[in-house]
Amino acid sequence: MSISSSLFSGISGLTTNGNAMSVIGDNIANVNTIGFKASRTTFQDLLSQSVGTASGTAQIGRGTTLSSIDTIYQQGTFESTSNATDLAIGGNGFFIVRDSGSQSEFYTRAGQFRFDKDGNFINPAGYVVRGWALDGNGNDVGSIQDIVLSDFTSPPQPTESITTITNLDTTQSSNSDSLFGAFDATASETISDSSYGYQTAIRVYDSLGNAHDVTIYFDKASDAAGCEYENGITDFDNTWEYMVCCNPDDDLRNDFNGQPEQGILMRGTLTYSPETGDLTDMSAFVYNTAGTGDPTSAANWTQAAMSTDGYPQFTAEFVDGVDQVVTFEMGLRSTSSSWQAGTAATVADIAGGSALPSSTWEPQAFMSTQYASSSSTIYQTQDGYGSGFLENVSVDTNGIMVGHYSNGQILYQYRVALAKFNNNQALNKVGGNLWSATMASGGAITGHPGENGLGSIAPNSLEQSNVDIASEFVKMITTQRGFQANSRVITTTDDMLQELINLKR
Repeated sequence: MSISSSLFSGISGLTTNGNAMSVIGDNIANVNTIGFKASRTTFQDLLSQSVGTASGTAQIGRGTTLSSIDTIYQQGTFESTSNATDLAIGGNGFFIVRDSGSQSEFYTRAGQFRFDKDGNFINPAGYVVRGWALDGNGNDVGSIQDIVLSDFTSPPQPTESITTITNLDTTQSSNSDSLFGAFDATASETISDSSYGYQTAIRVYDSLGNAHDVTIYFDKASDAAGCEYENGITDFDNTWEYMVCCNPDDDLRNDFNGQPEQGILMRGTLTYSPETGDLTDMSAFVYNTAGTGDPTSAANWTQAAMSTDGYPQFTAEFVDGVDQVVTFEMGLRSTSSSWQAGTAATVADIAGGSALPSSTWEPQAFMSTQYASSSSTIYQTQDGYGSGFLENVSVDTNGIMVGHYSNGQILYQYRVALAKFNNNQALNKVGGNLWSATMASGGAITGHPGENGLGSIAPNSLEQSNVDIASEFVKMITTQRGFQANSRVITTTDDMLQELINLKR
């Protein structure tokens, strides 16, 4: 081997260490790049040349070259942000984004996402994030698609159920012979304060999202002849009348138009245990729309239908021509969802000696009571709501994105998808914090965050670069010295060649 071959070994060292310094420089340049993954270089020697020696053959190396430039996928630290759509991945996986101008998919760890004017969930370069659309129960719908918000409003939900749990003061006495008779929709005051013992109100919604106040009046039952339930009540001390009413102007039922009873939706009785004060029995009557058209007639007030769950129901008409069936719950559920035979079918039947409607009741977790304390509403809820507008979006650790609306509703939108690869090292860096798949990396394996080896989502966070500056500076020193030493090989070889040339003067 000639002396000049050492020049080429030195050159290979310069080239390789120069490339290594480029990698170090790239790492340091991206020390503050969101989601950046540092690279490292490894060297290998070149094919050695065999030479003859006194003891046989030996090998002399031809220099060095880069073996590989590997990406270090070590987890970066998280930075907390105030943006709910800033996302970071804790663990394995990549976000999937698509170039809006093509069908090409790319992969990134940088989760600084936001919505554009068209509702597209994008990164700063305008690439659309991919995921699954969700149904009302949070289940995936179809395959992976672009995350694009289209539901900026929440449609109204008409009230279908009202729950009112009260305590009625057992020490109270009757205020009127009949709540039904004390109500007059044509008067300036539909019912006077002195006609009932307690009232509670709740706001409900119709099919168009309009709000209506429903008031439930209570009064201790009277044993006077004016009480329509007199003949059916066996314990006046522990029985109360109740009446469910709305604003007469909101009641659009034709038979009630202009009538004193306009606004009365349901009426009946509540019976409490004298020993425990718990609600043990109740009756419920509603107007029979197939009757004579006279709401004042007791024969037209029939047993209320029951829901499949065993609660009495009434029908309101807040929107013209639209019957709105509402379930009324007070803490008792009929196990048969029906009234027992032999009881009054109408309010008029009670005057004829029939017993109040009854059923096989099952107490619920929340139940109305009659204790010797002030009458009060213990619990009250309804399941309707008006229309609303999207106010903000949040993402949980499972990648589930929900919309928060002005009507208080929280609705499922999308689930952010993650991808992983069998060979991350073979991914191709394309710039912009993006990778693309290659034949060597294999196809993307997509899944839900937190499942099948994929990491979980950290909302309001961004993953920082995993570059360790201290480590990079140490590598810089060793690389610099390696480059310097290889340059000395070249200059020393040059000196040796000069000596060789100087043999002939």
